[in-house]
Amino acid sequence: MFELDMRSRKPIYEQLVDKLKELIINEVLKADEQLPSVRTLAQQLTINPNTIQKAYRELEVQSFIYSIKGKGSFVNPNNQTKDKEKIEAVMKELEKLVLEVLYLGVSAEELVKKIHDLDASKGGGESND
Repeated sequence: MFELDMRSRKPIYEQLVDKLKELIINEVLKADEQLPSVRTLAQQLTINPNTIQKAYRELEVQSFIYSIKGKGSFVNPNNQTKDKEKIEAVMKELEKLVLEVLYLGVSAEELVKKIHDLDASKGGGESND
């Protein structure tokens, strides 16, 4: 499914959260698709099941997945993850990052092109190259 960097300073559960969010956002994991069980994923990645459980709990708090007792964890349909507060928080973070990258010398045109490229690669628009 994916690999984790065991030498990274970033905690394993955070790496796992980021990888699963990426798969959900890029629609590799579809709405209502079941995620691997904690035990199965722990065996595949050879990490502690508690680490997987912590990552799944974090994804559930962030509304990327939902759990059904006795059935497992599933990808939350996209329309439920579009929460106004979450969008506001991400936009504030984006604003900080954009200001930082502008300060580092990246032009506004480069940023706009990057956004268009990302949108096109996700299937949300057409690239005008």
